[in-house]
Amino acid sequence: MIFRGWIATLVATTISGTIAAPSLAPRNDYLQRVLDNIGPNGKQVPGASAGVIIASPSTQDPDYFFTWTRDAALTMKMLVDEFLHGNAGLRSYLQAYVKSQAILQTVSNPSGALSSGRGLGEPKFYANLTRYNGAWGRPQRDGPALRATALITYANWLLNTRTNANLKEVKEQVWPVVKNDLAYVGEFWNSTGFDLWEEVSGSSFFATAAQHRALVEGAALAKRLGQNCAACESQAPNVLCFLQTYWNGKYVVANINTGVQRSGVDANTLLGSIATFDPAATCSDTLFQPCSARALSNLKTYVDAFRTLYTINSKTPKTSPVATGRYAEDIYYNGNPWYLTTLAVAEQLYLAIQTWSTVNVIEINALSLPFWKDVYPAAKIGTISKRSNGKNFNKLLDAVLDYADGFVAVVHQYTPASGALSEQFDRNTGAPLSARDLTWSYAAYITALSARRSATSNYPQVPSWNAPKVPKIPSTCSASSAKGTYVPATGAGAPPGQGGCTVLIAFNLNATTYYGENIYLTGNVTELGNWRTSDSIPGDAGGYTSERPLWKFEVELPENEVVGYGYLRLEDDGEWLKETANRTVSVPKCGASETVTVQDAWVGPTGIPS
Repeated sequence: MIFRGWIATLVATTISGTIAAPSLAPRNDYLQRVLDNIGPNGKQVPGASAGVIIASPSTQDPDYFFTWTRDAALTMKMLVDEFLHGNAGLRSYLQAYVKSQAILQTVSNPSGALSSGRGLGEPKFYANLTRYNGAWGRPQRDGPALRATALITYANWLLNTRTNANLKEVKEQVWPVVKNDLAYVGEFWNSTGFDLWEEVSGSSFFATAAQHRALVEGAALAKRLGQNCAACESQAPNVLCFLQTYWNGKYVVANINTGVQRSGVDANTLLGSIATFDPAATCSDTLFQPCSARALSNLKTYVDAFRTLYTINSKTPKTSPVATGRYAEDIYYNGNPWYLTTLAVAEQLYLAIQTWSTVNVIEINALSLPFWKDVYPAAKIGTISKRSNGKNFNKLLDAVLDYADGFVAVVHQYTPASGALSEQFDRNTGAPLSARDLTWSYAAYITALSARRSATSNYPQVPSWNAPKVPKIPSTCSASSAKGTYVPATGAGAPPGQGGCTVLIAFNLNATTYYGENIYLTGNVTELGNWRTSDSIPGDAGGYTSERPLWKFEVELPENEVVGYGYLRLEDDGEWLKETANRTVSVPKCGASETVTVQDAWVGPTGIPS
């Protein structure tokens, strides 16, 4: 596998040719660990369907034995890049992923169905490609954009090979899946959803950045195929315009249009810069490229937020690399450093070095100077050209490289002897925490070290996504949307007859409950769990008042059917109470109504606090 053999040599290389420290040689092959988490043959994930990327083999405390659209897409993008770099054995994984996603797009779920597009925003599914009905932060808008990016990268490779078989694969299998995702982005980019940490409902920088990239590269792929993506071309400028609103003058505010009170300093923003890196772009502030003044100022603000937060960072000099987490206010597992977020700091800097080494110029301005002072105290505002001042140019790059290497060294310091990477490591002891063998952690390690290799050798960079060289922002941001059309990708493996037309039904139930008691919706169709309590739909009590004890449900149901349904109470001691009423709803044909609203009141036994 690719990580044995070359890294020990790689890390002894710097821009100027001196020896780098510390050693970054890994203890295990992380690419294989990723493959071990992919069905059907991954040894860590028995029962996972072909092409399904499982977040973690952990099934309790926490249970991550699911496939998340976002995590899987980021992992697949890494696999596509490794395939492009010469690992031909990965192609079967790419093809299996295409088929699994074609199937997944047709699975009706609590976010919606394919016919309306809403179902593409569902965050996670069971390992066997079936819906997950439990309470969750949904929808999440980043998954379709990231999946499109991974598959577009693969599609461009297929087109570049210029064989009839590969052209057929693009047109009949890859493009139909991508087309649905691009339609979703064009229609829903301006709608709120949950962020990549699944905690904050609003607008997320990471999602917006990913959406802009997907639309731009989607338009380019459509043109190559002789297809049309009108939504890509019409919406990309508006998404780029909206992207600018996250910048507050010093750093990127991760989440806006939300009632959650946080600083907004969040790894979300570094991950967004990394996910939209284009080696052909310059250090564009507008695109928040890794080497831009905005991105560097943001990185410093982010890293500084963790310098004194964790005990394991307490003895670290104030400008040295440290362990970083999601955001300073984090309380999940008491709030700890994450392997993938610490690696993200290193990766952004490796990518920045790639650009500086390409353009042979470093621009230091008032915004980026505080970052540069941390890594190279003698830095001053100005333009440093390799042609006219090569010695200082290389010193600056070496300083950034050494700083980036330090974050990888932090990860190594808190990696157990087995080399296994969990989700987090303890803020006080450095011991691994939360989900074990997290696929995203391994993928983040691979992409960071690949970025370093490209920064310090002739190792190929990731391909350009056609980022505009001179981004043009509309004078006025338009809160627009392009109505999407969604068709099952049957050529890629979507089941014939699935993903048919559905109608959105809004169920409003008056049911007085006590704190700790919850209401669920069930029924005689898959969308309502087929009467199984474990698959019933949780209600939303966000509008509940003493005057109107309202529980709300929104479900897309198959058109032109009479559906039986009922409500359940889940008591705080785990007991289920069933309604005594027999209920049905007649679902009209598609087009008859945008939404059907049902008004009900609870009929049956009520609960008593335990």
